[in-house]
Amino acid sequence: MNQPWNLTFRYLMGTLLLVALIGFLVYAREALKSVIIAGFIAYLANPAVVILANNTKIKRRTAVNLVYFTSIALLIAIPATFTPLFFDELKGVAQDLLALFEQIQILLAMPIDFAGMSFDLQELGASLTHVRSALLMPVPADAFLLLESTSRGTVWFLVIIVLIYLFLSEWHEIRDWLIGLAPTAHQTEIVELYARIRGVWMAYLRGQLLLMLVVGIVFTLAWSIIGIPGALVLGVLAGLFTLVPDVGPALAMALAMGVALLEGSNWIPLENGWVTLIVLVVYLVLINFKNLWLRPYIMGRSVNMNEGLIFVAILTATMLSGILGALLVVPVLASGVILVDYLLHKILGKPPFGPGALDFQPAPAKPQSSRKAAHPKKINRN
Repeated sequence: MNQPWNLTFRYLMGTLLLVALIGFLVYAREALKSVIIAGFIAYLANPAVVILANNTKIKRRTAVNLVYFTSIALLIAIPATFTPLFFDELKGVAQDLLALFEQIQILLAMPIDFAGMSFDLQELGASLTHVRSALLMPVPADAFLLLESTSRGTVWFLVIIVLIYLFLSEWHEIRDWLIGLAPTAHQTEIVELYARIRGVWMAYLRGQLLLMLVVGIVFTLAWSIIGIPGALVLGVLAGLFTLVPDVGPALAMALAMGVALLEGSNWIPLENGWVTLIVLVVYLVLINFKNLWLRPYIMGRSVNMNEGLIFVAILTATMLSGILGALLVVPVLASGVILVDYLLHKILGKPPFGPGALDFQPAPAKPQSSRKAAHPKKINRN
């Protein structure tokens, strides 16, 4: 026998459920970050799954398996292939650094005479020796901390890998379940709201791809003009690493400077150290141009938001939430604007997507019967 709850009790249980959900999210906030990372990676991989499924007429689950396991294989194969190639170079750099330490110690061991005064820097040399020992031979306590940190990182990495597959393969069911939670009379609006938010994220993805392309071309040209060996590869890596704010560009800079330090320039008649300095200056100029103007401009145009607002949002998110915040702030902010606009129209009793609503109009949803709206199993939103 179905005995419905009265309105007061329903509100009470809904409030308790909301409080419990908020408490759980606060308690599991570290895991929530892994869920967000996994969801974002799945969102980036989903277009490949859709293209493969639509063009080859294979089932979505098969397309997910192909994209997922191919990506895992590449993730393992690429480092395994390139690590031996760079090992000898890294060993040479380490030996050069050790030789540099020894030369500095020899210079500091000798007193320096200047203007009739003698300066003894042996204590500074001894301190330098301690620094080298600390870098090359960490104490056991640090080793245990490093092991603990690595173990935790490995566990979260495995969690993210599993969640990515879950989101890719089960997103349609998860989406339909979430839409089904809304009252039947409002599910058509929720489907349209989902389509608009998804349109923002797809526009953000297109903007991100455009940004990566522009950065890759600009850095390829810059390194080619300077004469850095492997300019094309370094430029492509700079474009790809743009996807990860701060860390990605820093890694691209380190790679370019490493090549310049080891190989120098093909035509500039300067020592490798000076060529490395030129690479650093050019990189700082270009990356600041990208951060201060190009990225806010492209991201703002992709989601129809003011470039200045995008710039402030990216800086604020970087300070508050680091890399993850800078990566997600643009689509999250644009999605929030759409959601708030929808809620305001509903609160004021206006049509949610009528005149005065946001100007972002994705393809309209196909009409559905009330029975299908209650259980929207086939929403063509990918």
